Amino acid sequence: MVIPSFDPDPEVSRPYFRGLHELAGRLDLGPEATDLSMGMSDSLEAAVEEGATRVQVDTAIFGERGLLSAL
Repeated sequence: MVIPSFDPDPEVSRPYFRGLHELAGRLDLGPEATDLSMGMSDSLEAAVEEGATRVQVDTAIFGERGLLSAL
């Protein structure tokens, strides 16, 4: 799974997603390796367009978490 550093512009993440997709293809991990997990709610479109088969969409479903609520 790849989660690039946060940037308000999801297009900034696209080269990372593309790079992982290309690397996964070159590694030839066998027929069992069918999942490519990359991206989160804020970058899911770019991740899927670049080959993601799984995306973490927790924020899109549950909403933003406050930083202090985790403490």
